[in-house]
Amino acid sequence: MLAGFSLFEDPDEAGRPDGFGHLGRTGRPPPGGRPVPGNPRKLGRGLISAEPRINDRIRVPEVRLVGPNGEQVGIVSVQDALRLAQESDLDLVEVAPTARPPVAKLMDYGKFKYESAVKARESRKNQSNTIIKEIKLRPKIDPHDYETKKGHVVRFLKSGDKVKVTIMFRGREQSRPELGRRLLARLAEDVQDLGTVESQPKQDGRNMVMVIGPHKRRSEHKAEARAAAGDRTRRQQREQA
Repeated sequence: MLAGFSLFEDPDEAGRPDGFGHLGRTGRPPPGGRPVPGNPRKLGRGLISAEPRINDRIRVPEVRLVGPNGEQVGIVSVQDALRLAQESDLDLVEVAPTARPPVAKLMDYGKFKYESAVKARESRKNQSNTIIKEIKLRPKIDPHDYETKKGHVVRFLKSGDKVKVTIMFRGREQSRPELGRRLLARLAEDVQDLGTVESQPKQDGRNMVMVIGPHKRRSEHKAEARAAAGDRTRRQQREQA
């Protein structure tokens, strides 16, 4: 503290044990965005940005510089790195802030953000949510009911869904698990053109469970359905013409 000057507006506040004067622990931070005490994730009243630091926001004395094509330039002062970025009409982007020294790369940051957003959209578009349908059978199911249940399994697999097939045993049937295994093996063989067994028959208490997965994902089935719908529309248009 300089002689004759105090850091606090009220001299009586200078002796406070928390060392924050009028700010206390719930006060408003000064301009410049000092983190609020007790909450290091806050910057002033807003959240710390998840964006990397670029150009003049990089406040370290030196960085390990990477060129625009991934070449290793080496450890240089941040001033030299900024100069190289300016000469190349690129941005200096801090890509590994926790490294010692931090790693920074020369790149077109606007183009990088745009391409990243496009890739994220494509990834979300192609992502298929796995849905598991369940079919329950009895070990001594009659032929008509079996065909009905098999039809459900075929429909689910054609839609790109996985199917959990459960054999329910009752009473003395529990002493004959081979009945369930034979039934599951028969079903797997009947639908082998549409799906494969991903989880072999397994006893689960009074039940026996098997999982069949489709050969094609839901996204592929949707793409085929859209293509088929487009073909039908074009065929109808030709017929009307």
